[in-house]
Amino acid sequence: MIDTGQLLLAEYEQIKQEQRARIGFRDNLIYATLGAMAAVVGSTLARNGHLEMLLLLPPLSVILGWTYLVNDEKISAIGRYIRDELSPRLKELTADQAEVFGWESAHRRDAYRSSRKRSQLAVDLLTFCGTPLAALTVYWLFGPMHWPLLLISLVEATVITGLAVQVVRYADLGR
Repeated sequence: MIDTGQLLLAEYEQIKQEQRARIGFRDNLIYATLGAMAAVVGSTLARNGHLEMLLLLPPLSVILGWTYLVNDEKISAIGRYIRDELSPRLKELTADQAEVFGWESAHRRDAYRSSRKRSQLAVDLLTFCGTPLAALTVYWLFGPMHWPLLLISLVEATVITGLAVQVVRYADLGR
């Protein structure tokens, strides 16, 4: 028969495994985004003046950025669950009420966490929102102003702005 402590430890192992997998996937999304950006810019340059190709960058950035954001939020949610739910339940089961999974809280008390999280927010915004907005700006300044493409670019700018709001909202800047 499995006791409560063993069950909670098994749950911990499972959610930590999910968290590790999500971290790897999330981090690889940065490389995928940079690769997509390079492909779009390279294609645009190779086609001599077809700046409308830059309109491909915003949807790619938004899709990859949203996927990054969702995974990042789930990674944080797993950490919160361990700190707020699992650790206290396991602590109650220990004979001396010893602290359980201290690292889950300790790393959040790092003196540089706030500046590191603000820097990460800036990188996320630049990667997933700033770069596609720069592509749109180049298109608006130098590209062909056909009304369907202009309409598409305005919709893209709106969607990028929405993503930026969500990135800031989920930045987890607190302790």
